[in-house]
Amino acid sequence: MRYRPLGSTGIMVSAIGFGAWGIGGCTPGATSYGETDDQESLRALNAAFDHGITFYDTSNVYGDGHSEELIGACFAGRRSDVIIATKAGITASYRGYDFHPAALRTSLEDSLRRMRTDYVDVLQLHNGTPDTVMGSSELVELMQRFVAEGKVRCWGISTLSPDDALALIDVAGVGCFQVNCNILDWRAIDAGLPGAAASRGIGVIARTPLASGFLAGGIGKDTMFPANDHRSKWPRDRIVTWIDAAQAVVGSVNLADTPENRAALALRFCLSVDGVATVIPGMLTRREVLASVAACERGPLGRDVMLSIEGVYRRYEARLGA
Repeated sequence: MRYRPLGSTGIMVSAIGFGAWGIGGCTPGATSYGETDDQESLRALNAAFDHGITFYDTSNVYGDGHSEELIGACFAGRRSDVIIATKAGITASYRGYDFHPAALRTSLEDSLRRMRTDYVDVLQLHNGTPDTVMGSSELVELMQRFVAEGKVRCWGISTLSPDDALALIDVAGVGCFQVNCNILDWRAIDAGLPGAAASRGIGVIARTPLASGFLAGGIGKDTMFPANDHRSKWPRDRIVTWIDAAQAVVGSVNLADTPENRAALALRFCLSVDGVATVIPGMLTRREVLASVAACERGPLGRDVMLSIEGVYRRYEARLGA
């Protein structure tokens, strides 16, 4: 495993992190990846730890706290060996947003209890927007207070778009941004976010590196997602376009078309973006963990491969709807 600094926060993170949305299991409506097996989730978490993954990204709403509970159960007794990032701001079962100071404090305290710890390494405002963050001086002051109290080592923002991150880049005390970044979504790269953040000592966490599974193989045009899977609500034409674009990428780089090779290509792409500190694929099984670790060991992609991928992206860009 390779390790990188999370900006200037003083926190070192594994280049591959563990995206823990999926292990939370079902939440009401189409707001999850469906049913999961807790024992398999714990095996995945333990395998990640055993293979050098130190960064674990979760949220109070992933499984309405169940993801945090699993992380707490897994790392009880070895808390100092891992870096845990969670989020606050979305209310239970994805009913809405609440960034009021009292709600954020309650959310943080509940997260600490579920994870059996007295601090988190990173607390992120979940889908924080410029209006939300800059519209209230109390919000930034509260995040800084959490740091002063020792409940949080650094704070950041998981943004809906790279444009939001750029609008928030000079907010005092922000330590990291979490944004979408993958072969089918170059918005953060095109906006220059990783470089702009790096120049300010802000770390970048790349989420959805597998494009919600569409870059990992195994999803076809006839795939039907369960009603509790958030992808079941995606427009059909968008799904078809993503599948076509992913296939075109494989063809452009002369890659043996297997799910393992597809996933490795997607992860290595994100690892090749200058300014990205860690990449957080969602992982549900031990096998997925081992594949992600193996991809990291292969290192970044060559310039010729990156150019081939970009060529495909530009052809599909207008239709991807990322």
